[in-house]
Order: sequence, then C-alpha cells, then structure tokens
Amino acid sequence: MPLIPEEPQIHESAQGPRATSAPSRPAPTPRPVPGPRSMASPRPAAPSPAPPQRTNPSPGQPPASVAGIRTQPQIQLIPAPVDGALDAADETVDLLLDTGRAPGEVLVLTVGEPHPWAAHELSFGETAYWAQYEAADDVFYADAAVADRVLTRPVVIVAVNGGTEHDTARTLAAARAKAGALLIVCGDPQRINTVLGAAV
Repeated sequence: MPLIPEEPQIHESAQGPRATSAPSRPAPTPRPVPGPRSMASPRPAAPSPAPPQRTNPSPGQPPASVAGIRTQPQIQLIPAPVDGALDAADETVDLLLDTGRAPGEVLVLTVGEPHPWAAHELSFGETAYWAQYEAADDVFYADAAVADRVLTRPVVIVAVNGGTEHDTARTLAAARAKAGALLIVCGDPQRINTVLGAAV
C-alpha cells in the first residue's frame, strides 16, 4: 500500500519540470488577475482629451475642428515691422533647425515681395525651383501667390512683409491649411490679429 502512493509521487517527481507548471496551475486560481484588465482600463483614460485641449485654444471655430482636429496647428506670433518680417522669419528658421527640426519640414511663405532665396532659385527656372520643393530635403521659400501649389509641411512660417490685408488674410488661411503642427507668423501683431480674426 505505501508503495502505491510513492509511485504517484515518483511520477510527480518525474514530472518535476512540469511541477513548475503545477504551481502555475494554482496561479490561475487567483484569477483576480483582472488587475491587468484594470490596467487596460486606465490606458483608455490615459489618452485623455489633453491633445484636443491643446487644439481648443486655436480652433475658435467649430468648422475648423470638424475639418479635423489634427489639422489644427499651434499658432505663434513673432512681432516684427513690415520691413523686418523677412529677417524675423529667417531667425525663426535658424532657431527651428537649431532645436532639431529637419529642414524639409519647414515652409516659408511671404505675403509681400518674394524671399531672396526664392527669387534667386527662380532665376534658374521654375522647373528647377519646384524640383527642390519636391525633393523636400531643405527649407522651401515661396510667394503667397503659389501657396495653393505647395503641400502640407509640419511647420509653416509666414512673413507679412507687405501686401494688402486681403493678401495677408488669404495667405494666413492657406498657411493654416498647410501647417501640420505649427504656424508661425512674423509681422505686425495688431494687423495679424485683425486678419486672423477675419480669417476665422
């Protein structure tokens, strides 16, 4: 009789490696493992409406939020006189690149006269000029008149270096649509705020 219980014990010891699984069998018994399930519930809570709240300040208009919250860029204003807007835009580009932005992520639009870089590159012909844009490996400068031709880039800088209020409003509206994450406007704050309010 004692041999019979020992044999099963030997069988259990033969299953010694499986004996580790035997303790794992009792582990399922504490099936209050809903602990991880509770971890799953905080995960949905983690994606709190914090991202939408960041976009809420800029989307003062419901139609813009309907178009897509992700397309709402953060707007920054850099005060500059009309004749200093290009310099402010250039300094902004330098700061962006210094902080790690890739050159191909930045688009600069001018409301008044074209940026000297754009004027220089256009002197070689539009084909070469737009080829550089399509390469998307460097900062691209364009006149507001061709803003419709450019695609979205993460950062769009607008230099309000002239033009009428209508030109500025049209350019800012286009820039908002083109900016994936950040829209930076360099110019007279009073004029820009008035135009932005009209464009909203």
